[in-house]
Amino acid sequence: MKKAFILTLTALLLTSMTFVCCEDGSKKTGRTDTETSGEVTIVADESLKPIIQELIDQFEFKWPKAKILLKDTTENRGFELIRDMETCLFFTTRPLKDSEVAFLKTKNQLPAVFPIGYDALALIINPNNNDSCISVRDIKRILNGEVTKWNEIYKNSKLGDFNVVFDNKESATLHYVVDSILDGKPIDNPNVTAAKTSAEVIEYVHNTPNAIGVIGSNWLNDKNDTTNLTFINKVRVMGVSFKDEATKSNSWKPYAAYLLDGRYPFARTIYAICVDPPRKLPWSFANYTTKPEGQLIVKRAGLLPYRGDIVIKYVNVKKQ
Repeated sequence: MKKAFILTLTALLLTSMTFVCCEDGSKKTGRTDTETSGEVTIVADESLKPIIQELIDQFEFKWPKAKILLKDTTENRGFELIRDMETCLFFTTRPLKDSEVAFLKTKNQLPAVFPIGYDALALIINPNNNDSCISVRDIKRILNGEVTKWNEIYKNSKLGDFNVVFDNKESATLHYVVDSILDGKPIDNPNVTAAKTSAEVIEYVHNTPNAIGVIGSNWLNDKNDTTNLTFINKVRVMGVSFKDEATKSNSWKPYAAYLLDGRYPFARTIYAICVDPPRKLPWSFANYTTKPEGQLIVKRAGLLPYRGDIVIKYVNVKKQ
């Protein structure tokens, strides 16, 4: 991403954080936590912070003697912390590679990987921008620098250059774009930049008419709507189409139902990666996220749970 991040903000520093070491045995680590009590620190890719914090809040409500501190980080840093056993639990959007599992085994550690649900890569624009549908093809053209101006895709647009902003240059969001949208090719557009957090992306897009933000969809759920059918109103969420020409009728937003049936193209799996031989609080919380109670929390957050029966009802609306 040499050209793409010439305006990158200062990277998030985590070197001063204190993490729970995950060696086997309480005597070696001084750990006093149990499955339902004590205090531990876990980490998550920053793009997943809202859903992981919601799961923590509900777990602590159920087990008042448990205290789970969440430190958000980049995907790269999170895997380093797991590799070096500086944290017992890391939430991200890819499983461990074979080489990473093999490395942990050399330290006599056997990691457990729990898929807990699906969120989406969401595209957000300024709330006053009416050009809210885009094709997968045009997203690729923007990211590889083939097109740089709004009117090259939307003929009547007067917004000038595309201004695309990611949450972080080392985040799971960016890695998904490179791996799954650009087929491993680097982003090659000088108008693509990185902020530091998803919250900053939302704020930037809210204040920038020509911006497109790229973030995890779990940041967009409107908690005031119990039906999970609306997004926050600070930004507008784009519909994405598999067709070369996007229209309102063939474009879909990152609702759980469209992740389930495949109409929304950019779904990603959320994983809990746990290295906790004593199987105490980190292990207990990781398991909680996969159980019916945890899966219901994932569903209520507007995401698609990994387990459970999902029923989609289609309703015909007649216009009078």
